[in-house]
Amino acid sequence: MPATGHLKNFSANVLQLVANNIFGLLIFYLLSTTLSKADFGELNLALAILLAAFNILSCGIDQLIIKKIATYQDRESALSLYIIHTLITGLVFYGLLAIGYLLVPNATIYQLLLLVGIGKFMIYLSTPFKQAANGLENFKLMAWQSVISNFARCAGLLVCFLLHWLNLTIAIAIFITGDFLEFTIGLILFKRSAGIRINIKWNKVAYFALLKEALPQIGVVIITSSLARFDWIFIGFMLSAAKLAEYSFAYKVFEIALLPLSAISPLLIPRFTKMFKQGDVDIAGMKLLIRTEAIIAGLSILLINIYWAPIIDWITHNKYGAVNQHTIFLLSLCLPFFYLENLLWTIAFAQGRLKMILNAFIVTLVVNIAGDVILIPLYQNEGAAVAFLLACVTQVGFYLSKNNIATLGKVWQPVALCTFGAVAAGFTARLITGDGWLAIPVSLIFYGGLLITGQVISNTPVSFRR
Repeated sequence: MPATGHLKNFSANVLQLVANNIFGLLIFYLLSTTLSKADFGELNLALAILLAAFNILSCGIDQLIIKKIATYQDRESALSLYIIHTLITGLVFYGLLAIGYLLVPNATIYQLLLLVGIGKFMIYLSTPFKQAANGLENFKLMAWQSVISNFARCAGLLVCFLLHWLNLTIAIAIFITGDFLEFTIGLILFKRSAGIRINIKWNKVAYFALLKEALPQIGVVIITSSLARFDWIFIGFMLSAAKLAEYSFAYKVFEIALLPLSAISPLLIPRFTKMFKQGDVDIAGMKLLIRTEAIIAGLSILLINIYWAPIIDWITHNKYGAVNQHTIFLLSLCLPFFYLENLLWTIAFAQGRLKMILNAFIVTLVVNIAGDVILIPLYQNEGAAVAFLLACVTQVGFYLSKNNIATLGKVWQPVALCTFGAVAAGFTARLITGDGWLAIPVSLIFYGGLLITGQVISNTPVSFRR
């Protein structure tokens, strides 16, 4: 694809991510400040369970569909099989939820799961069309598909907030409406502009062959889903809904800080897949990418932490600022590892090393669950953040130990330099300026100076050569 094509795709992806994050942030702010911590925590617990469940139900086929469509492997058949898969697995899962509600009708969590699950089922059914758009590298279509639900939710919640109607019941109704709109409008847009016919046709042999091909990825999906939400679910059941509300607020800010990675990541899978298939591997480009990502991640650590408590307590009416100061610091340290892990995972996936990826996630899951079980009862939300950080470090370490591209063996160095630089710059600036607003420009100057110094004293951390 020409450079202008990559630029258009990147621009479309960035625009939808910016829009989604603005809408998502406003949604999160309205709910977190309007609902009680108990209601907000229970809603997040239900969402965590549903998102983990529907991610697991995908069985890793979503990533395979991107790969197949990007490499022109019977596109219509692949899309048809994935649509059938979402219908079967989604209906079975929702049926099990309904049975659970009948058995325990007075359990609040089952009531929430059943109601919120209606909308999440619609989002799940829209997944094949989004992944097909990704494989086609039609990021303009994918942008429209992805922004509908958040826009509808944001508009509905904002109107109800201004009219003082907002409560948990109204919020759930708005969530369901937004999810239905995303499926319906997204399907219409796909039919109009994707260029792939939707021809749903059952093929038993092909379906089970697809499941077999996805088998190594199924384990990865189960583990990544557990990694993403196990701490939320464990906090919700082990501690309280209020503690989950606090942790989920900090985690949401952490996710927003990953916006640059979210913009880049969807572009890498089809591009790296083609690159390795053609045998033309751009090592210099990979090194430049991780260097840039490391600098961005370090800058994110700095900006998140420098004035967290006073700003967040001000905008949330003293709900989520000081109480989360240590938690957000620990979570923010995970940012550089997420960037590096994403690059190493994408390389391994493009090479077809699914078994190695599975082993990496198994080791990571063991560390994360063990850390949560041991540390959350002792240190509550801070314990969950430490466990998450240990899991991130473990995963990156595993990928680096199994790396089969010798020239990428030292890609961890810019990550280490930028992380250290961000933490050191932040602490130094606060020591010099105290609580004054000068801490922000002073910390940025220190951060830039430390990066330049690191480049001078070492040939490899920041300055890469082929």
